[in-house]
Amino acid sequence: MTGRPEVVVLDHGSGNVRSAVRALERAGAAVTLTADRAAAEDCDGLVVPGVGAFAAVAAGLRAVGGDRIVERRLAGGRPVLGICVGLQVLFQRSTERGAGDAVGLGEWQGTVERLPAAVVPHMGWNTVATPEDTRLFAGVEEERFYFVHSYAVRHWDHTVRDVAVSRFPEPLVTWAEHGTRFVAAVEDGPLAATQFHPEKSGDAGAHLLRNWVVGLG
Repeated sequence: MTGRPEVVVLDHGSGNVRSAVRALERAGAAVTLTADRAAAEDCDGLVVPGVGAFAAVAAGLRAVGGDRIVERRLAGGRPVLGICVGLQVLFQRSTERGAGDAVGLGEWQGTVERLPAAVVPHMGWNTVATPEDTRLFAGVEEERFYFVHSYAVRHWDHTVRDVAVSRFPEPLVTWAEHGTRFVAAVEDGPLAATQFHPEKSGDAGAHLLRNWVVGLG
């Protein structure tokens, strides 16, 4: 690969993602916002954004074939980054809004649950507890990041999903706290995701996105 890495932000109707596009461009990527399947499968890095309700984001992804795109990319070891609800839908299910279990993409085991906190949504800046070998947070391990969410994954299951991903090391999980401990980010071979919004997290978020973009090379 030469020049700027080609990144696709998957357009699945999740709302305003222009800030993510601009942040990735500043991080050094050539960015396209599209739902085109060929572009999403062939780019150097795919970003799956998510704003709003889990079920709506999961449905929007499936409507544009996003579930198959993610599956094909991961089978080939090609990078994918989920952001906010884009992290949540990578898990098995959600109990959001009492409508019964909403089904996610199932790349990771776990359930997205409402945060048991006095103030919900969790909105604002928060520190994170990063794992020792993190590459995504390299250089910003002690920084704060911007969260906006009412639901999160509170329990991490380390069970290997299938043979296709077993060649990768043990996933690295970053945690944060708001009423309880919850998953703030995951690094799992070619698949990474953050519960917070790096594009809204100032210099720390910009540094994290640069780490991801540089890793595409």
